[in-house]
Amino acid sequence: MSAPDPGEQALLVVIDPVARRVDGESVRIARDVLRGGAATKICLPEGPEEVERALARRGRRRPVVIGDDRALLHVVTVLYRRRELAEVPVSVVPVGPLTAVSLARTLGVPLGPVAAARAVLDGVERPLDLLVDDSGGVVLGGLWIPGGGEGPGGGTDAPAGPAGPNGSAEAGEGGAEAVDPAGAGPGPGCATAEGVPGGGGEGHQPWWSPAARTARSALTLLTGPAAGGRAAVPGCTRLRVEADGELITDLDRPVTRVSLTAADGGLAELAVHTHDAGHPLRSRARRVTVSGPAFRYRADNVLAGPVRRRTWTAAPAGWRLTLPR
Repeated sequence: MSAPDPGEQALLVVIDPVARRVDGESVRIARDVLRGGAATKICLPEGPEEVERALARRGRRRPVVIGDDRALLHVVTVLYRRRELAEVPVSVVPVGPLTAVSLARTLGVPLGPVAAARAVLDGVERPLDLLVDDSGGVVLGGLWIPGGGEGPGGGTDAPAGPAGPNGSAEAGEGGAEAVDPAGAGPGPGCATAEGVPGGGGEGHQPWWSPAARTARSALTLLTGPAAGGRAAVPGCTRLRVEADGELITDLDRPVTRVSLTAADGGLAELAVHTHDAGHPLRSRARRVTVSGPAFRYRADNVLAGPVRRRTWTAAPAGWRLTLPR
């Protein structure tokens, strides 16, 4: 853990175009605070490719994201793929609706533009664990796989979520946009009408967003077919879950939800909610593999899939985030 040296600070400030659109005043305040405390280069990208070029040419500048969780995830993923993430501290000034900055809040970043910008200038770098999947995707907070089946009020329309920055076959054609502030999805057997809880706020549409679909369409995508001709169980899906090679549950035991988060000690915390048990099956492992009929999952604030198999590996101290002292 080390504090940035104010005398040597040089920042690359990447301002998410969504943040400029939904809350230009907070963006201006954060930018002015950062300019007052460090040498800054401002990047105003209009697309993800421009972010990648700016990061590649940043020199010794520390990257600072002014934007929501998706903008942060995009920058982190680019640095990971450049094999620079573990060595480059990342900072963020959250701007956007509460549901769109829930990850930053969970990580301990202040939500006010002044407090967050001052944390960038005066804070400390803290190493944090993360999860990496076998397609090169990065998970900073956690992920969950919902069970199938339609909840009450299935006809409600909602904004669709964009494809995320992790490079996998993600939302693509749509899906509701945000998780709840605590980063948790619905409980066992209670997939909502939108397929996910919460909403992204009016006008909250990242630059890589495809055309929106209704929430009913998103739910249809989340609901996979029954495995091997077995009868479907409402609110459930059939998955094979393994933790460090140990079988946790198989296709013959319907599950209502699977969740995975980075835990202390460089391990992943796994919880599998099954249809026939009152308590989840819990395990800690370095590597977790989920397979079965095509399934979708929500990693941080991004809907991903469909995939038939995905492996997540815990990466201890895989990145560094600047946080208040």
